[in-house]
Amino acid sequence: MPNTRYKKGAKYAADMAAYCRQMSEDNSAEIGRLKRNLICALREDVTPKQRQALFLYYAQGKNMREISEHLGVDKSTVCRTIKRGERRLQRCLRYGAERYLLGMEQK
Repeated sequence: MPNTRYKKGAKYAADMAAYCRQMSEDNSAEIGRLKRNLICALREDVTPKQRQALFLYYAQGKNMREISEHLGVDKSTVCRTIKRGERRLQRCLRYGAERYLLGMEQK
């Protein structure tokens, strides 16, 4: 029997990906909840400038230089704004969004 433990190549990677998909649980409910929480956090916890910079960076695929030209600010300001927005989203998703959403369901 050949040693398949250290098999390399694209076929092995594809086999492993298929195996992982078969063995994993269905996490569509968690993904849906995460998306709802993210939308809620974008509306409630991120400043308008952060929201705009995040939208240009992630949704439209612009780089920092293009965003800085579009907004008329320095490139380092755009970088800081995006990082601060990401941190706010991360904190909200980690700590506050679940409590907020549970309160919304009870209303």
